[in-house]
Amino acid sequence: MVVPLSTVIVAGASLSPFISLIAGILILIVPRLLNFIVAIYLIIIGLVGVFHL
Repeated sequence: MVVPLSTVIVAGASLSPFISLIAGILILIVPRLLNFIVAIYLIIIGLVGVFHL
C-alpha cells in the first residue's frame, strides 16, 4: 500500500500540538521534570521532522 506524502506530512503536523499540550500539562503538574520534558519534547519533534512521522 502506498501512502501519499501529503498524508504523512499532515499526520506529523497534527502530532506536534498534542505533544506540546501533554508536555505543558506535565510541566504544570510536576515542575521538577522541566528539563526531562523539554528534552523529550525536542527529541520527538526532531524525529517527527526528520522522518516525517
